This record gives sequence, structure tokens and C-alpha cells, in this order.
Amino acid sequence: MPEEAVLKLFGQYFFNFCKTSGYDKMLRALGGNLMEFIENLDSLHSYLALSYQEMNAPSFRVERKDERMLLHYYSDRKGLCHIVPGIIEAVARDFFDCEVSLEILEQNVEEERTGKKEHVVFCILQTDEIVKKEAISTCEDGSQEGKEEHQELHGAVVRMRYCSLNFTRWEKPGKKICFFSTGNLLHTFEPLFPERLWLDERTFCHAFPFHLVFDETLKIKQAGVNIQKFIPGLQISGTRLDEYFSIIHPQVTFAISSMKKFINSQFVLKLRREIMPNSSKKRPALKLRGQMIWMDCNRSMIYLCSPKLRSLDELKEQGMHLSDIAQHDPTRDLILFNQQRLAEIELSNQLERKKEELRILSKNLQIEKKKSETLLYAMLPKHVANLLKEGKKVKAGDFSCCTILFSDVVTFTNICSVCEPIQIVNMLNLMYSKFDRLTNIHGVYKVETIGDAYMVVGGVPVPVASHGERVANFALGMRIAAREVMNPITTRPIQIRIGIHTGPVLAGVVGEKMPRYCLFGDTVNTASRMESHGLPDKIHISSTTFKALPPQVFETAERGLIEVKGKGKMTTYFLKQNLSATEDEIMGRVEETFRNVCTKSMRKADSLNNVTTAVIHLAKVAKKGHKMGQNSLNKFSNINFGLNCGHKLRIICTHTSELSSL
Repeated sequence: MPEEAVLKLFGQYFFNFCKTSGYDKMLRALGGNLMEFIENLDSLHSYLALSYQEMNAPSFRVERKDERMLLHYYSDRKGLCHIVPGIIEAVARDFFDCEVSLEILEQNVEEERTGKKEHVVFCILQTDEIVKKEAISTCEDGSQEGKEEHQELHGAVVRMRYCSLNFTRWEKPGKKICFFSTGNLLHTFEPLFPERLWLDERTFCHAFPFHLVFDETLKIKQAGVNIQKFIPGLQISGTRLDEYFSIIHPQVTFAISSMKKFINSQFVLKLRREIMPNSSKKRPALKLRGQMIWMDCNRSMIYLCSPKLRSLDELKEQGMHLSDIAQHDPTRDLILFNQQRLAEIELSNQLERKKEELRILSKNLQIEKKKSETLLYAMLPKHVANLLKEGKKVKAGDFSCCTILFSDVVTFTNICSVCEPIQIVNMLNLMYSKFDRLTNIHGVYKVETIGDAYMVVGGVPVPVASHGERVANFALGMRIAAREVMNPITTRPIQIRIGIHTGPVLAGVVGEKMPRYCLFGDTVNTASRMESHGLPDKIHISSTTFKALPPQVFETAERGLIEVKGKGKMTTYFLKQNLSATEDEIMGRVEETFRNVCTKSMRKADSLNNVTTAVIHLAKVAKKGHKMGQNSLNKFSNINFGLNCGHKLRIICTHTSELSSL
């Protein structure tokens, strides 16, 4: 297939592509016939160039010569002229119901300001046979009245196309002549012109305040009143247009011949800065935008233009007002519309900024809310805090049996008297951090801390049967943890006193600004007395707590009958140790060991042997840390080592709770 045929097919495809891409309405609005369509293509390209800055569009110009319609095509890209017939033929067929063909009459290269341009002249021919066939088909299908009307209309069109209409006065043709056929290439309408121009020179200059008329030598012959006002030099006789202006668009030389080639393009002229007065050189150079029309009768060109302005700010920069622009000039509407659009854009930008600020504030609010929730959960039990978050009132609860613990630091007053405050703070912070960790391990609730006093409860706010065992294990852990904290004076481990009592309490939330979950009742006082009457590094428990602890699990020693302030004689005991749990288990170290081994095994389990070793090692850890039941040990030792790695790891994770609860 020859190259010309391929390019022609591409032109047809490109036209269909433009239609389906949303440019259909815009293309149909360019003209009522093919000639008008082509004449307005350049203006469409100028409009699209605002959005597509890099677009280098060709230029089209239509000329009627010797009863023929000639299409002049100019392009910086050579060899693409054969696309034009494909586009024009598709447009004629789709928009104007006529068949045309294009023949190349001339093809040459011309020098312009941007370099060499390809100039191709096409002759557009219409196939009249198709029009005749359509007329015959219409007559055959219609009634006799329709045939007569069609013949009358067709005759009127033929007379308008081929006969010269010489009206001697301004008169209106008959209704039947007001008919336009979409199947014709050229204008089927010929206007009437007055015998003389009913407009004087002064009125014309006021009606078009920014127009310019210049001859073939570019000498200015006439100018609008407002362009003279802003460029006084134009009033000087013999002034040349190129002395004051340069052509911005299209990129052509400042000559009549070049302007004629691009007569259908929108011309943009820019005032030369060197001719501007010193007082105005800081302003942007004035730009004019408009249409060039060649007047063959007096061999002159008229430039109907207006200032190229888009906003009130640009209008102000030029020292102009809206009154300087003609009432009929759409530039006025463009400036006001664009100003409104800029205001809407600014409002939209403000809305976006506020939206972003709101998003940041919302994010910060969530962070602060999380901090507040963390603080609330630290002050109150979780279910109580959730009720307060929902705005509900928390009713006081009556707990028939719970275990309360108090502790304090031995000789704390003496330590405070000789130490710096920061040393005391650091010591208490280290000690309380260890205690807080133990509350999570043993499932007890920290009620409050006052100075060196630390208070916890088991079985409140969630009742559990093992509250005594939990608090006892926590007390053993406290004593071990306290030995890891050094006295700032002696640099030896500090000693604490611990007292525990079991009994009923009333619990509830007290306060609104700083709500606290408080315990009330004689059990609280008795537990405090157990601590104050205790001995250093000893866990002092009451008889009710002694009865709440299983004897086969905990080792205790009877202290005997002692005098308790406000209580009289009481039999108390000392808690020594847990017979069924190691120190690591009480301190929560076994759980960490299991998790570390499990995590390490999962990371390195890239083969069967790694998983097998991990399972065996976990079983050894369990045996070493606690006398585990035989059934639980069998779950690890009897694992089928032929299973895949992933399944083995799932088995390991299944038994996490069994190892962590040792």
C-alpha cells in the first residue's frame, strides 16, 4: 500500500477519534458548511494551544478562485500533507452530507520566521452525482406536494449559487429562498450590501476603539480612539506598525504577504518595550488579540482587536478600566467571568486548606484521644473506663470477697531526708515500673500509689475465685523485684513491707475531674494494718488470707497472736514461697523465654530440622521451668516430625498458653 493511502486512512481515523474523544460538538459548531469549517480551524487550534502548550498545529486557508475552492495548507512538519484529504473528506461526508475529493495543485517550501514551512495547495471538488441521487430519491419517496416544494427550493438554491443577484435596494427575499442545503461545499447564501456605508469615520473609531488599518508598506492609516489614547505615537503620520508592535502569534514575518497566508489565524501583537515611556516600562507590555481582514478595494489590512486581558489585576496593570473596552467586546465578559472564576478558585483553595487543617487537627485529636484513653485505662479498670467513655454512670459494686495488698519502703522517710529529690523520683519510678509489670503478669489491679505506698487488689473489679493466689504470687514477685532496686544512700537493695488481707469491699468511681476507682470498707483498713505491723522484707498476711491460699501450693509460717491497732488481738502469718512455681515463673520470665524461642524458631524455620529443634527445645524449657503434666509434655514430644514446617509452627503457637501459664 502506498504511503499516501496510509496517511489518508490515518486522517479518516483521526477524525473519528476526535469525535469519540469528546470534540464532536466543538467540531460541528465551527461552520455551517465545509468552507466555513475549514476557515475556522485555525481559531480552534489557537484555543486548544491554551491547554496544550507544546502543540504545533498546521494552518488552513480557503480561497475561491475561478469557481474553484482552493485549500492552502501550511505546516512545519513535512510529508504529512496526505493526512489532510482523509480528514476533509471524512468531515464533508459526516457533517455536511456531501462527497468531496482533494487534488494537490502545488507543493513547495516557503521561508517563515520559525523556519521552512511546507505549503500545499489542494483543490476541493464536490461529486454532484451524489447530490442529484439524493434529490431524486427524495422526490420518489415524497408526495406530489413534497416534490413541488423540493423543486422550488432546489431552484432557489441553484439561482443563489450560480446566478448573480443584483438588488437595487435593501429588500427582503421571499421565505422560500431562506433554505440552506447541507450538501453544498460553498456558501448557498449571498448577502445584500447597502449602496453606501451608513457609518462615518468618527463613529467607526469609537465603535472599534482598538482597531488598526495599515497599508502594504505597514504604514498606519487609521486607529481606534482608545489605542491612540494608550499609544500616542500612533497619531504621528507615517508611523509603521512594525515599529511599535511585534507578532507573537502566529510565528510569521511582519509582512502583508505572510499575514495573508495565515489570515484565518488569530493574531496576537505585542507592544515593543523600547518605545514605551520610562514611567510605563515596569508595566507588562500591552498585547492585542484579534482578526486580520484584507481589504482588496484599497489594498489595506484592518486589524480588529482588543487588549489581551484575563483579569482585573491585568487590567489595572495596564492602567485601563472596563470603560476603555467596547460594550460589544467579549473581553469585558471574559475579564469579569475570569475574576469570578479566580474568586471561586480561591474559595476552593481556602476550602482545601481548611480541609487539610481539619484533617491534621483530626489526626492530632485522635492522638490526644488515644493518650487520654491510655491515661484513663491507667487510672481505671478497662470496663469501667469504657462505660465512662460512653457517657454512662458507673454504679458502685459490692464484692463479697477479694484480697487487698499494701506495701511501702522501709526507712523511706530517712532516705528522703538525705537524698536529692531526683534520686527519690528515679528510685520510685524504677521500683513502680517493675511492680506495674507484675500486675499484668498475675492479673491483679493497681488501685493507687501514694508516696512509697503501693496498693493492689485481686478479685476486683472482675471477680475471680483465685484472687488470693494471684495477690500472693504478686507479693512474692514484689519482694524479688524490690531487691533489684538500690538504696541511693547505702547502694544496697531496698527493703519493703507487704501486708495482705482478704474480705468484702465496696468499690466505685469517685470524682469527675480526676476520677479514681476506690475501695471502701474495713478490709482496706485491715490490709493497711497488716502492712504497718509487718516486718522488713516479709509478706504479712491475715488469717482470712491464710485460709484463702491452698496449703499445698504456698508455704507459710505462723507469726502468732499480735496486737493490731484498732483491731485488738489477731493471729497473722508470714508468706514464704510458692512451692509449685519457680522464681522465673513468678517474675514472668518463662513466658518471655518461650516467646523468644518461638520467635527465633519462626524466623529461622527454613528447613525441617530447624522446626524439629525448636519443638525439642521448647519441651526442654517446659521441663526445666516447671513440673509439667505428662499429658502436656506428650503434646510436644509426640509431634509427628514428618509434618510440614508451617503446620509444626501452628502446633507450637497452639501451646503458647500452656507454656506461658506455668
